Amino acid sequence: MSQKNETLVLVLSLFTTLLLIGGGFWWFTKKSTVDLNTIVNSQSNSSSSSNQNQQSVQAQGTTFATVQNVPTGLFNYGGSTSWAPMRLAIDPAIQAARPEFRLRYVQPSNAAPGSGTGIQSLIDGQLTFAQSSRPVLDEELSRSQQRGFKLNQIPVAIDGLAVAVNPDLNIPGLTIDQLKSIYTGKINNWQQVGGPNLPIKAYSRRISDGGTVELFVQDILGGQAFSSQVEFVSTTTQALKKVADSPGGIYYASAPEVVPQCSIKPLPLGRAAGQYIAPYQEPFILPNQCPDQRNQLNIKAFQSGKYPITRNLFVVVKQNGQTEEQAGVAYANLLLTEQGQELITQAGFVKIR
Repeated sequence: MSQKNETLVLVLSLFTTLLLIGGGFWWFTKKSTVDLNTIVNSQSNSSSSSNQNQQSVQAQGTTFATVQNVPTGLFNYGGSTSWAPMRLAIDPAIQAARPEFRLRYVQPSNAAPGSGTGIQSLIDGQLTFAQSSRPVLDEELSRSQQRGFKLNQIPVAIDGLAVAVNPDLNIPGLTIDQLKSIYTGKINNWQQVGGPNLPIKAYSRRISDGGTVELFVQDILGGQAFSSQVEFVSTTTQALKKVADSPGGIYYASAPEVVPQCSIKPLPLGRAAGQYIAPYQEPFILPNQCPDQRNQLNIKAFQSGKYPITRNLFVVVKQNGQTEEQAGVAYANLLLTEQGQELITQAGFVKIR
């Protein structure tokens, strides 16, 4: 073969080699790009899935159905009468969403229902958990420790005490000191607090009847005894009827039990004269407009603390590491969900979160 032909063959071979290398490089790059896009898309999908899982975790606790560690069984509970509107509004919804978590309200057999009797029944092993309208007392903590366990109080709602008077009583409001003086006997005529010349007739439940009275005695009366002129009644329903029938009547109870009533007038209260805050939303709805319209709770004043008598409502749990503790914590967690807090609002109380 001539040198000229050999050179041509070498050139063609080199060109073919370069063509093959270039084609291979193009194929490898194209293939690599596809694989890289697949990896990027896979990572993107993985990140999206992770965000969805995170949102799902954050969303847990919004409804009754999402609460975890809810035990199965029948659980007895009891306590504060102030909780009655919440029990009626919330417990049926819990039962519908969590049929495995069965609840049974139990009243004491030899005493009036209330926060104190409920906590005592919890300590004695008669209840799984208790509902209270006041904090646990030191003596109750001591008794529980003697039984070998502690008590945990979990706040779930905000409440306030409202004062009811006869709807015909013309008075702008009372200060806390005036309210104290009425129930300790220092003030016995409405004329002494800017009202008409009319004897005051004060009503109350007994101090042994529940947390509301205990709180009133401790925070309003400063531990002083009721006046001998105070008439004791068994229930708020009975007391409100007496106030409606008595021109000079006065009574105090949980705000949701008082504010919506048609037969009485909730009275504004203040820490100082002239600085009265109504427990209801203004404007006041007159009795003759009720029940087509009802007064609503002054939620903003309760949440801000402007209203002078507010309190927390608690689920009291026995800390013994057993199913009782699990059930009490589960009940509190159910009430603290968005669904539970909304139902608390519908029941006339103030959500705590």
